[in-house]
Amino acid sequence: MTTPIRVAVTGAGGQIGYALLFRLASGAVFGPEQPVALQLLEITPALPALNGTLMELEDCAFPLLAEMKATDKAAEAFAGADWVILVGGLPRKDGMSRADLIRANGPIFTGQGKAINDAASPNVRVLTVANPCNTNCLIARSHAPRVPSDRWFAMTRLDQNRAASQLARKAGVPVASVKKVTIWGNHSDTQYPDYKNAEIAGVPANSVISDPAWFSESFIPTVAKRGGAVIKARGASSAASAANAALGTVQALHVPTPAGDWFSAGVVSDGSYGIQPGLIYSYPLVSKGGCNWSIVQDVNIDDEARQRLDASAAELISERDAVKDLLGPAA
Repeated sequence: MTTPIRVAVTGAGGQIGYALLFRLASGAVFGPEQPVALQLLEITPALPALNGTLMELEDCAFPLLAEMKATDKAAEAFAGADWVILVGGLPRKDGMSRADLIRANGPIFTGQGKAINDAASPNVRVLTVANPCNTNCLIARSHAPRVPSDRWFAMTRLDQNRAASQLARKAGVPVASVKKVTIWGNHSDTQYPDYKNAEIAGVPANSVISDPAWFSESFIPTVAKRGGAVIKARGASSAASAANAALGTVQALHVPTPAGDWFSAGVVSDGSYGIQPGLIYSYPLVSKGGCNWSIVQDVNIDDEARQRLDASAAELISERDAVKDLLGPAA
């Protein structure tokens, strides 16, 4: 029997966790012949509800679900993990600034980074979903010096999906016609959803949609602030779409990227496009499969885009400086 891929999920009892666990167990992410072992982390009071989810997973009788367990101990959840998906974190409360949220979440990701360093598989990959995901990823990585820098990812795939959907809707085409959508920078209002290099049916998006005002006045703000709009509409933050984007990120790294396309994720900057090395910055990426990825080079960046890329980098530097005392030896 093929060795199971061990996937650890934090905050597994929450709405995002619930939306992604069944797809992980079904084979939808790693393929129809790859067994999966789920190692689920929750805070102690949430374990009874998470155990109910384990009962549901049992009742699904997924042939590829080789093993599962729930725990409130990070070292147990991360033991031998090939993938760690960091979903759990403190939500932003009314009146809380972004800086306050970063500092509130800092100790969580400090401890989880240390546990990943001590317990995870030598080949572990880590995807941070909990917001502010770029800087939470930076904090966790700084406490896991054993894990190479190319194993860390912050999720901007949800922003990419939102951007692709908006472009398709405006152009009146299926979303599958939209390619090369890039999210540059931070998963925040400063992100730059790059429509100038996106394509619709192989044609530049801003040629298909000949409405410059729509891009600047509607498209960019809609993508950047979509999360807040979802909260206002449904009274809760994005869950199913966030889970879908998390699994889409994992899958995009595992399989070769289709020719003529790329995807977005926050990775450790190597200085590409003039971004300060070491920041967790979202770039266009391609994968050769097996998590062998690289940053797409030579994407055209005009003066307006340059300003937006730099503004998002400046925000990430500010966030990093706000938690400097929480960073570990790999910062």
